Amino acid sequence: MLDIKNVHKTFNKGTINEKKALNGVNLHLNPGDFVTIIGGNGAGKSTTLNMIAGVYPIDQGTITLDGKDISDLPEYKRAYMLGRVFQDPMRGTAAGMEIQENMAMANRRGKHRGLSWGITRKEKQEFKEKLSVLGLGLEDRMTSKVGLLSGGQRQALTLLMATLRKPSLLLLDEHTAALDPKTAKKVLDITEKIVARDQLTTLMVTHNMKDAIHIGNRLIMMNEGKVIYDVRGEEKKNLKVADLLKKFEEVSGEDFANDRMLLS
Repeated sequence: MLDIKNVHKTFNKGTINEKKALNGVNLHLNPGDFVTIIGGNGAGKSTTLNMIAGVYPIDQGTITLDGKDISDLPEYKRAYMLGRVFQDPMRGTAAGMEIQENMAMANRRGKHRGLSWGITRKEKQEFKEKLSVLGLGLEDRMTSKVGLLSGGQRQALTLLMATLRKPSLLLLDEHTAALDPKTAKKVLDITEKIVARDQLTTLMVTHNMKDAIHIGNRLIMMNEGKVIYDVRGEEKKNLKVADLLKKFEEVSGEDFANDRMLLS
């Protein structure tokens, strides 16, 4: 489903601010894989997601998604293949528009747009059914402006919109990091439910080691722009946070210095 081969990326090349963000990333995902990504600050986690999404061009290597080489495709030409949820709950929705209007935009992603009525009766019924899955009561508030929702409600809605038209790949970039623990757990539960129901191939960056261990079927650790550890199946289920810290020290030769991740 996803094949990343020897991908390199350096920002501000040739200047005093030069930063090697990716240093030969290799990663292969099978259809249905739910992969959590952990690593210290500047390890290349979010940059990897940005490279897949086409936010920045890669310097070297190839990215193949669903059998298609997308290495040189601009961001807008990849958008129909991807679903993405960011850390900031405000980024994935239009605050001044109604809940149903936001969902209608998401539902038309990659489709031809004509001059017919904005939202059909059939769509309204479909949106209501989809919203009810969230368990947040939003199905009874479809004409409410999204700006009136809480951060957790907006993030759950963004997740639903990102998966409304089943993407080839779902990218979750620390999508619960800005939420309080109780709300974060609710959004993670919804995430697992939607991913399992639609059998979505998913990459989830997280700073929470416990979440990384317990969620998904596979975990990868990044450091200095490359994958240094890849574990799956029963071995992953049996991991403890202490095991991950020890593995990081073994592979990288240094301590895991990320206060936010250790505190979580």
